[in-house]
Amino acid sequence: MSFNILLTGGAGYIGSHVAHLLIDEGHSVSIIDSLITGNKKLVPSKAKLNICDIADKDKIYKIIEEENFDLVMHFAGLIRVDESVKEPKKYNDYNYEKSKIFLDICFKSGLDKIIFSSTASVYGNPKKDQVSENDEMNPLNPYALSKLNLENFLIEKSKQLSIKYIILRYFNVAGAEKEMRTGLISKFSTHLIKVACEVAKGKKKELIINGDDYDTIDGTPVRDYIHISDLADIHLLCAEDLMRNHQSNIFNCGYGQGFSVKEVLNTLNTVLKFNISTKIGPRRPLDSKYVVANSDKFKNYFSWKPKYNNLKYILETALEWEEKIK
Repeated sequence: MSFNILLTGGAGYIGSHVAHLLIDEGHSVSIIDSLITGNKKLVPSKAKLNICDIADKDKIYKIIEEENFDLVMHFAGLIRVDESVKEPKKYNDYNYEKSKIFLDICFKSGLDKIIFSSTASVYGNPKKDQVSENDEMNPLNPYALSKLNLENFLIEKSKQLSIKYIILRYFNVAGAEKEMRTGLISKFSTHLIKVACEVAKGKKKELIINGDDYDTIDGTPVRDYIHISDLADIHLLCAEDLMRNHQSNIFNCGYGQGFSVKEVLNTLNTVLKFNISTKIGPRRPLDSKYVVANSDKFKNYFSWKPKYNNLKYILETALEWEEKIK
């Protein structure tokens, strides 16, 4: 069965990848993207691209009225933690206020099934080795807070209206699809693997390790890295489930395995057969030291097994993509 899907932020790293997979699987995709951070080159040729802001009420009403969408996937938003600390109002406006305007238009137009891109940073510094969906929320920065606020908005709306949602809390998304149609393009990326690949390909001089005095295995922050293609697969499964079962849910999107910054860089150096240039710098403000998923809920619910749970493969595809976008 094919669906007609409205996808915000479809010119971004994750949104474009999901759009490609949905089209590969026979679904129809319409994209809304302002192209503030997105890149038109990443949009699938078979997707319908609407260049506009998600809070442009007239345009959004028109787009939704013209199509009979089955569900919406909401990726649009700003994602830089460092920027959010400097500009909290901007992050609240883009990720929360504008998203509320957009979602209210969806609900009023009868578009009542939502898949929302949230983040593991809503957990802050978890007290456990693996963080579960029902663990305490403790956002440490304005980016995380803006995402948690929208989660709560969706949950409250679902009590008032007959809407159904799936909230996906992403851990650290990395790598590129094997077809190399889409990947991460950003002049200002703070993603460890992206920046490390830029250094490896000579686009940057060195990588600054933000703090080596954390209470972790080697003093550097630990994260759970999930390959972008596994994350795209998660969205496809959630779309099918939402259409079939009409059940709201929240899932962690990670592998349940943590790697420190130094472990990631050591693996990259092994792949490259040379060491990239690094320097120890200060901690980033309001950064978490250790965030690893307990992803049992998703794995059990869907009987899901990741295909790309391999740090070396994640790094190889990220390097190949970085080479391609010279």
